[in-house]
Amino acid sequence: MMGWGGRRMRGEGGGEGPFGSRFARRRMFDGDELRLVLLSLIGEENRHGYELIKAIDDLSGGAYAPSPGMVYPMLAMMDELGVIREAADASARRSFAITDAGRAELEKAAPIVKALRERLQGLAAQREKTDSAPVRRAMHNLRIVLESRLSQDGVSRDTLLETAALIDEAARKIERL
Repeated sequence: MMGWGGRRMRGEGGGEGPFGSRFARRRMFDGDELRLVLLSLIGEENRHGYELIKAIDDLSGGAYAPSPGMVYPMLAMMDELGVIREAADASARRSFAITDAGRAELEKAAPIVKALRERLQGLAAQREKTDSAPVRRAMHNLRIVLESRLSQDGVSRDTLLETAALIDEAARKIERL
């Protein structure tokens, strides 16, 4: 599927891995994709930058939130392109509304927008399966104990090997669950 500017869109059909942004060094969205996600969110209701960041974070189940350094320049560019405009409201924050040109772009890119939202929802589903608070707590405890015990003077090679064997055994047991 081709994106704005004739560029090929990544991740069509959920090809992205579950660890899109915070876990990999690769960006979750290229510029065209981020623009479409922002435009679709503004198309739902007028929003300001922070609300957009929060909405993407919510859609991904907390697995991804674009940085303000990505969102605010993109909003300025979208305003210049005429797909959004500053909304007249009583808020002290600068919020945006979609324009007719923006609606036309969204309609034309509907399958791409659907795939991008599915990518975010896929992240949320993966995070829900893998990001359990008790597991994070236990992993944190293990790290602290390992750092404390293995940094002590006089830790022998046998202790290191026994520690590795215990961790390997735990991994095998978890794999069999």
